[in-house]
Amino acid sequence: MSSEFPHTLKIATVWLLVGLAVFLGFQMFERQQHETRFSAKGEVIEIRRGPDGHYHWPGSINGLEVDFLIDTGATGTAMSQAMARQLGLETLRRVQSDTAGGVVTGELVRADLMLQGGVRVERMVITALAGLSDRPLLGMDVLGKLRWQQHDGVLTIDTGAKR
Repeated sequence: MSSEFPHTLKIATVWLLVGLAVFLGFQMFERQQHETRFSAKGEVIEIRRGPDGHYHWPGSINGLEVDFLIDTGATGTAMSQAMARQLGLETLRRVQSDTAGGVVTGELVRADLMLQGGVRVERMVITALAGLSDRPLLGMDVLGKLRWQQHDGVLTIDTGAKR
């Protein structure tokens, strides 16, 4: 019996190490994929479409790192009410918002946005919605102020050229 325990412990250790190696390899692969989807050179930002078919722009809201989902069909930028609460954002007023899923009730809040590549919007009014995921939506209220184009799965944004 005593000889089985060390053998079993060795097998369990090997499987744990294999699992750890697979996990770390996957994490490195994901990080590499994320880094190759976003690049900023001077005033030009290129964002490649992600595996989910959407464009993602890394940034932050009041210092909280987030991955914005670019939504060219959204008039305004939106975040979840849970995230607004987490950040301690004060409600300016309640609103109704037309979404792809219908009319929903939310709140207007104010926050500072920082997008990788140097795009910054201070004291921006954002709609906080209850049913939204933890991935905020970046709408035309920000994108409409930038010169951008989409071609072959790449969104190119020129931060130096304002509309």
